[in-house]
Amino acid sequence: MAKVLCVLYDDPVDGYPTTYARDDIPVITRYPGGQTAPTPEAVDFTPGQLLGSVSGALGLRDWLEANGHTLVVTSDKDGENSVFERELPDADIVISQPFWPAYLTAERIAKARNLKLVVTAGIGSDHTDLDAAVAHGLTVAEVTFSNSISVAEHVVMMILSLVRNYLPSHQWVLDGGWNIADCVARSYDLEGMHVGTVAAGRIGLAVLRRLAPFDVVLHYTDRHRLPEEVERGLNLTWHASAQDMVPHCDVVTVNAPLHPETEGLFDDKLISTMKRGTYLINTARAKIADRDAVDRALRSGQLAGYAGDVWFPQPAPADHPWRTMPHHGMTPHISGSSLSAQARYAAGTREILECFLAGRPVREEYLIVDKGALAGTGAHSYSVNK
Repeated sequence: MAKVLCVLYDDPVDGYPTTYARDDIPVITRYPGGQTAPTPEAVDFTPGQLLGSVSGALGLRDWLEANGHTLVVTSDKDGENSVFERELPDADIVISQPFWPAYLTAERIAKARNLKLVVTAGIGSDHTDLDAAVAHGLTVAEVTFSNSISVAEHVVMMILSLVRNYLPSHQWVLDGGWNIADCVARSYDLEGMHVGTVAAGRIGLAVLRRLAPFDVVLHYTDRHRLPEEVERGLNLTWHASAQDMVPHCDVVTVNAPLHPETEGLFDDKLISTMKRGTYLINTARAKIADRDAVDRALRSGQLAGYAGDVWFPQPAPADHPWRTMPHHGMTPHISGSSLSAQARYAAGTREILECFLAGRPVREEYLIVDKGALAGTGAHSYSVNK
């Protein structure tokens, strides 16, 4: 029998929901490109419920405990005296979400003597030290594509909110005002702007597809160039690097995984090459952008706005400068954790567990590390140092 240690974010401040805004959610069975949505043998939750918080437990508790496994769920994940730290040494499986990540460092992996499987409930496994996972022969898996469209929708929302100056305008309403001049003094049309994405994988390409009807000029950079028919169909301009692309853009969105090539990419030097007044959106990973360089660029006017929902560390401390810098549209890391997305990544987590506990192969597209090497999606998206 396995001990499963699951790290999830806290319940709502008013308690776990007893009712929801909607009675159902659309059923998604297949993603763009043909990959099927998760297909576990069964689920013990109602799609549309809050599953990503502690009480939701990803809908896993009844099933795991009925089969003799131990499930420990906590939000207490940081520090030597955290529940996560205390429960880790004899855990067989660790599950966490990118929104509230259990940082599995090399030191933590070394002390987890029973650890065999690490699951990201969602997408993005950079909170696990992949070099250490390879060295210890772990399996690392994530629910690929489960919330990619959720994030892409969030990106489009953030682009429009910055360009149209939505958040400050809404604040005037909340404050009882009708200050039209103040609202429109920083409001522009997206139409005709040049928009570029750093990376055009599942999320980046979905962003490009959703922006095309806005009659913008689309750019992208990616180490894997898109097929010619895709470039032609969306009228895309490909650039060999972010450095080549960003001077041409009015809006830049970051949709790349965090790895040595992207860490710190948007620093003072790169931002200085962008048009004055560019909008930068980052829903990928916070460390792709230099924290203080972003703050400086907003205060100087080099950037007209910055929005995203990724921070480092997560949760972000109260004095994090991104909370108070001007012209930002930051949210907590929520872009991929809508109730719709939770139904898919919870189902995918169960599918991974069903396969692993029964000794069956985990879907290739879910694998990041397998048998001591990058595998599946991991081989496409990440790199390790050996």
